[in-house]
Amino acid sequence: MTPAPNDPGGLANAIYGSFLMVILATFVGAPIGIMAGIYLAEFNTKGWLANTTRFVNDILLSAPSIVIGLFVYAVVVTRFKSFSGYAGIMALTLIVIPVVIRTTENMLQLVPPGLREAAYALGAPKWKVILSITMRSARAGVVTGILLAVARIAGETAPLLFTALSNQFWTSSLSEPMASLPVTIFKFAMSPYENWQQLAWSGVFLITVAVLALNILARVLTRQKH
Repeated sequence: MTPAPNDPGGLANAIYGSFLMVILATFVGAPIGIMAGIYLAEFNTKGWLANTTRFVNDILLSAPSIVIGLFVYAVVVTRFKSFSGYAGIMALTLIVIPVVIRTTENMLQLVPPGLREAAYALGAPKWKVILSITMRSARAGVVTGILLAVARIAGETAPLLFTALSNQFWTSSLSEPMASLPVTIFKFAMSPYENWQQLAWSGVFLITVAVLALNILARVLTRQKH
């Protein structure tokens, strides 16, 4: 657990909280983003709904993360009158979805039309073409987009300050305030206590290594595609 000033302790609860919220946000946001990207690239490329979706997606991509955190705070935290891990997951999910949508749509548009036409000529239905031809061809790029989205939310502090807040103690309940590495780093780095400052540097190192590993993995997958 994160310690009191000048007491021994570690970052186990913050690591667990960050891991849990990032994983759940990815499992919720990635499928939504993939399905929306497939719809934009394969079903409705120029309709009004597609244009509206792209417009909203561009807004979410360019919106500062603190604005997303404030939005979830106003919609969820103030309504239930409590900070919680659920609110943190919702904020991180809203960051994951637009990244995955944009990546999925772009990767599917890079698939040569001839592959689709050949499959249709053999009598394959549209859903089969999407699952077996286009998604398989764009799989590396889609996975790369998901990994980059995870790398982005892993270091987000502002949304969690307004949603999950923090917790000095170990908790696995998502209905309570939950610790996370970025918020713990923010809090400990600004403190006057030496042990907290040392833990903040340790947290920075952990996040840097994790994000670096995800980016290397994304590069490897992209290289395999080519």
